[in-house]
Amino acid sequence: MTATVDDVVAVADSHRSELLAYCYRMTGSLHDAEDLVQEIQVRAWKAAESYDPQRASLRTWLYRIATNVCLTALKSAERRALPVDLSQPNPVVGADPLPRHHELPWLEPFPDALLGEGDPAAVVAVRESVRLAFVAALQHLPPLQRAVLILRDVLALRANEVAGLLDTSTAAVNSALQRAHAQLSGVDAGPAELTDAEQRDLLNRYVEAFESMDVDALKRILREDALLQMPPILAWFLGRDAVTAFLARVFGRGEAFRLLPTRANDRPALAAYVRRDGGVFEAANLHVLTLDTGGVARMDIFHDPDLFRVFGLPDRL
Repeated sequence: MTATVDDVVAVADSHRSELLAYCYRMTGSLHDAEDLVQEIQVRAWKAAESYDPQRASLRTWLYRIATNVCLTALKSAERRALPVDLSQPNPVVGADPLPRHHELPWLEPFPDALLGEGDPAAVVAVRESVRLAFVAALQHLPPLQRAVLILRDVLALRANEVAGLLDTSTAAVNSALQRAHAQLSGVDAGPAELTDAEQRDLLNRYVEAFESMDVDALKRILREDALLQMPPILAWFLGRDAVTAFLARVFGRGEAFRLLPTRANDRPALAAYVRRDGGVFEAANLHVLTLDTGGVARMDIFHDPDLFRVFGLPDRL
């Protein structure tokens, strides 16, 4: 049976969430991923009449296009990173605002709402594969190894399918996967998971401490080895004392905060709004939190109000 152009377009549309997550893992950027998915859909539409269902499924054929698009984009792209990848932890010194480095290509968060639905087991695997630590580690791999790892381990394509869409041999695919596994062997598997009730309690305490600017209350829920980073600020802080000393400076500025719940990178997240002139709370930053039984383990705070749009969040309260 021959697929029509309408068939190809329909399948491409139905796989949009999946393709968006793939491009995000490849690039580390939600904005880049959105642009690349648009290009993938245009290329699929233009090449629809050349699709041969005898050679590959439509899904595999789409991933061939997606991989080529991503590999081409990555040829001229700098590796996206987080502050922990680029410098040593900072001591808390001075009272001046920390400089922002917008020229650096920073890793971006990904909204859980864009991951789509499906088989529960598959959804769990997909969500785990967009966790910040994993996506950040992927950026250290050469682009081809990155693609092989995602296609094999996350999307569960067979080695011969991956070989076909990359125009290489099965042996080469297996070799690339082995090298990728070796490089990612030290990636942290993540903290001990909390129950829903424990997570809600910890989040509520975090929100209450932040909105009341209570450093002591925040200190009580941080792990001793808590980490705070805030791209595009290069500085980052490690340890409960260093994190709370920095936040004491932030709270000391007298600003007021309001936080709204959301989710990003398979983690609870909070959208932070800061009160500006006239009493209006405006979008400020997005807190992606890593929680475990010891408390708040990691605070990834992204200072990019443009992210609020893709998270479906209002610009102001």
